[in-house]
Amino acid sequence: PRTKSFPDNSEFEAVLTFEGEAQGELLRKVAPTDSAVTVHQHHSFVRLPPEGYKPRAFDPRSGAFGISYNDYATPFDKPLVKRFIGRHRLEKKDPEAPVSEAVEPIVYYVDPGIPEPIRSAVVEGAGWWSEAFEAAGYKNAWRVELLPADADPMNIRYNLIQWVHRSTRGWSYGGSVSDPRTGEIIKAHVTLGSLRIRQDYLIAVALTAPYADGDEAIAAREMALQRIRQLSAHEVGHSLGFGHNYSANMNERSSVMDYPHPLARLDADGNIDLSDAYTDGIGEWDKVMIAYSYQDFPDGTDDDAALKKILADAFSGGLLYTSDSDARPQGSAHPYSHLWDNGTDPVAELERVLRIRAAALDNFSEANIRAAEPYCSLQEVLVPLYLYHRYQTEAAVKVIGGVDYNYALRGEDEPLMQIVPGERQRRAIEAVLRTLDPETLTLPERVIALIQPRVPGYERGAETFAGRTGITFDPIGAAEASAGITLGLLLHPERASRMVELHARDASVPGPAEVIEALLASTWNRNGETGLRAEVGRVVARLALRGIMALAVDGRASDQARAIALLALKEFGDELKNKIEGAADAAERAHCLAALLELEAFLEDPRPELIPAPLAAPPGSPIG
Repeated sequence: PRTKSFPDNSEFEAVLTFEGEAQGELLRKVAPTDSAVTVHQHHSFVRLPPEGYKPRAFDPRSGAFGISYNDYATPFDKPLVKRFIGRHRLEKKDPEAPVSEAVEPIVYYVDPGIPEPIRSAVVEGAGWWSEAFEAAGYKNAWRVELLPADADPMNIRYNLIQWVHRSTRGWSYGGSVSDPRTGEIIKAHVTLGSLRIRQDYLIAVALTAPYADGDEAIAAREMALQRIRQLSAHEVGHSLGFGHNYSANMNERSSVMDYPHPLARLDADGNIDLSDAYTDGIGEWDKVMIAYSYQDFPDGTDDDAALKKILADAFSGGLLYTSDSDARPQGSAHPYSHLWDNGTDPVAELERVLRIRAAALDNFSEANIRAAEPYCSLQEVLVPLYLYHRYQTEAAVKVIGGVDYNYALRGEDEPLMQIVPGERQRRAIEAVLRTLDPETLTLPERVIALIQPRVPGYERGAETFAGRTGITFDPIGAAEASAGITLGLLLHPERASRMVELHARDASVPGPAEVIEALLASTWNRNGETGLRAEVGRVVARLALRGIMALAVDGRASDQARAIALLALKEFGDELKNKIEGAADAAERAHCLAALLELEAFLEDPRPELIPAPLAAPPGSPIG
């Protein structure tokens, strides 16, 4: 049934069955048997578009992505690689006019099977791009409509936004079929995963505890729909030819192509306000990308100069652009390029996020689940709240050992790379270490008491905390998982190696020795804590020590970064001996003695596989 022919494309589908021995549990979730798996392999034969399309040169600063290929007919003293942006064919009827209708508008069709009210949110969010096309001088050049009942989604002439189900919350995608010679987009295909909205709804429920008086959660519902509007605009942006802009939060959320964390605020009464959790419309950077990619210039215009002016005006106006290679690696260096963050100061925002988290934990109660739900379900709600700070922590960590830069081209008036000043780096170290503080990580007794063991039919899954206490919820294990996230970021081998280099170039910025010293002091030199808070402090201290061990033997780190970590461990061994003698009670002596024996064994035989790993945290991205 999926082998069809249309005027511009022919579609063929093969059914393939593979037999074998299952290697994991994933297939069991999606196939009747995991020893014989049947898949459909689809082939599309697409007519190339007609002549008349003018390719547009790629500029790494433009936010557009596209195609590249080697042209071996190029003279040897010219670049071999040809690069063009990906974009739909769009022309003004009157290129001389400031505002003109398009020769043929771009139309995207929405899957009518998307349930309401989600479908309306998808249509609205995708429609935001009309503002950007209007700013570029087009009238009625962008339309979003429901797919007609007699249309076939496989027809290459329909740009499609579809809704799909998966076994877990996964990424949504904005893709396209494009001409490999020019980058012209022939068909856009946006795929939105149906479980993403449930994760956003869960985050909102965790923040607001809405079920005190019934099952209505109006603020959570609206926040989830806000996110669908933004997600729809985001994935459509990819299908229009645009990449991520992970610095958009630095310019008042200037692009839907960022990964936004839901923006929660505390109102005057201390209640959490989600009314502005996500943006409501297109951003200034989005207008720049449309102008660069789709502007139709009058005859006689120097297109290259006009395109450069579009970008020069944007950057002189303060807009920033960074993308995946700067934001995604955990050891990356850019202080303003992050996923799932907010605000213009990543360190100040971490401090604010921790206050939001504390307020929501203070309000955490049985009102976080619906009536008649088992208390064990509270753990699924607790996870995104307890780890609410994880992404802003990553943003703040990148200030440490950070370098500020942009995609500068020779001949353009743009600043080159600069080391983040030492004062800002030390402020970031202080803020990040607060995420390891037992005061931050220790759950209140009343919260722990609410989370009962799992009941039949509500088994523990991937979205719950792992633990070491059997069937009961493990609050120390939750602290371990959270601390493991911070330590993995703070002691990342690339960050430590970069700090060696930056400190050598500028002695006013901290090196890895200063970070390690601050980490050991904040986790091991704590006095007066008792009860659960003391036990949380102990597990975090042991994890910190193991994190430094791991850095000392990490082959990705530079020799000097490893050497600095080894020296810190050797010196701390002597300090541990004194701590054993001065321990206030048997629990603290046991803690220090075990750490000393583990450290001495490591120094005798420093192998990474002998270092225990912390409990893994539940899945993070995509958060919604």
